[in-house]
Amino acid sequence: MNQATTVTETDAIVIGAGPVGLYQVFQLGLLGLNTHVVDALPHVGGQCVELYGNKPIYDIPGIPMCTGQELIGRLQEQIKVLKTPFHLNQEVTVIASRADGRFDLKTSQQSFITQTIIIASGVGAFKARRLNLPGLELHEGRQVFYHRCDLNQFKGKQVFINGGETSALETAIECAQLGIAVTLVHRRDVFKADDALVQEFQTLCNQGAIQVLVGQISGFQADNDTLMTLEVTDFHGQTKSYFVDVLLPLLGISPKLGAIAEWGVALENKQVLVDTEKFQTNVPGIFAVGDINTYPGKKKLIVCGFHEATMAAYACLAHIHPDQPIHLQYTTTSPKLHAILGVSPKL
Repeated sequence: MNQATTVTETDAIVIGAGPVGLYQVFQLGLLGLNTHVVDALPHVGGQCVELYGNKPIYDIPGIPMCTGQELIGRLQEQIKVLKTPFHLNQEVTVIASRADGRFDLKTSQQSFITQTIIIASGVGAFKARRLNLPGLELHEGRQVFYHRCDLNQFKGKQVFINGGETSALETAIECAQLGIAVTLVHRRDVFKADDALVQEFQTLCNQGAIQVLVGQISGFQADNDTLMTLEVTDFHGQTKSYFVDVLLPLLGISPKLGAIAEWGVALENKQVLVDTEKFQTNVPGIFAVGDINTYPGKKKLIVCGFHEATMAAYACLAHIHPDQPIHLQYTTTSPKLHAILGVSPKL
């Protein structure tokens, strides 16, 4: 049986691998629930990495300061022992109730049967803004990358970056620091980023470490399956061709509510309505935590999302085992939790 027809059964599916989704995994794991994670992005981190990857965050309890990427790294380390399967670069397309009270959940690649669903998709499924060049999609994943990735693989290559915001400038700077030949293409000679970042970028440009082309990528040439040149048109309408090995269109990301509107959950202003006891939607067994949900007094803060994830985890357990008493246990003293976490606390 191939992957497309295999159905995976599980206790819970978390939709979204941002900070709240990752903490949701931890809380579900402490309660012994088998969990899978689905995210539309090709990497873990969600909005926290896409928008705040290298920016400082100061309001995480017990951590005076960390970047978005560092926070995601800490959360990944925390759940490593749970060995939770992640299904990245997959958008949930179908959620349907089953006669037995469970749910059918499908992505573009896989099918699941799950007892509970926790929507932790931030403000929606993030999609990279793409270049509107027919045929360019054939080179994605080989020479064209819409998300930041390990730049070390591009050493010795001619890299073009398209964009003028924080992610584009940060990536150009990192390329220059790694000694990678990098050219940034932007429609204007004005950039949308912090002043300090723009100044660092301009300094490297002045030193010749980064080349800048003011214009728009208007076409490309390929030899069989290999992207060879980019065509850049300036504001005078003149077009020139440039040899390219790698193209990174970093034009920002756009959150899309996507198929959530078709799942039967009640919405208010494109957010999922939940109660404040279980953080459950109007559909029993479907919960929502983090920026995607709304309720009276809602605050869009990561720390609030962590609280919501904790309450939703206990509600998931009660939904799956309605006749089972649930006892609150503490990671400080519980041998059961110590076994789950693989720790041996000192006496």
